[in-house]
Amino acid sequence: MIAETVCSAVSAAGLGIAAVTAYRKRFLAATRIAAYSLVPVGLVMTGVVGWLADTAFSPTAWAGFALLGCAWLLFATTRAVERRRGGTRKERRTAARAAAQDATTAPTASAPSLDPAARPAGRPTARPAAKPRGEDDFGDIEAILKKHGI
Repeated sequence: MIAETVCSAVSAAGLGIAAVTAYRKRFLAATRIAAYSLVPVGLVMTGVVGWLADTAFSPTAWAGFALLGCAWLLFATTRAVERRRGGTRKERRTAARAAAQDATTAPTASAPSLDPAARPAGRPTARPAAKPRGEDDFGDIEAILKKHGI
């Protein structure tokens, strides 16, 4: 009974604020305030407020919420452990079989070494191209940038 009275008073106050806001020519804001102020009365009329009041003071309902929370916690924990391990048992088993099969195959040839000492003696190493003398315009700028660590 008191919840219905409080909701009605809140709605009446909200509609009064909406009327003042509309008087100030702010119709969009007034409409929004009116919509928010009608929600408590609508909840009372549909019975949601009564249901919430009954639920809030029911030990059985709180025990049910506790069980739902426990179930959610168990689901979240198992999902986190599954992600950390890398999937389900079936996925791990197929990955292990694929790794074992890859280990039995011959390894492929490696990429050529870039180390100059490991190159054959018959092949000369590539030299960097020399700069032409006329294009040293940016040398001063490069020196300044290097000096400042850029």
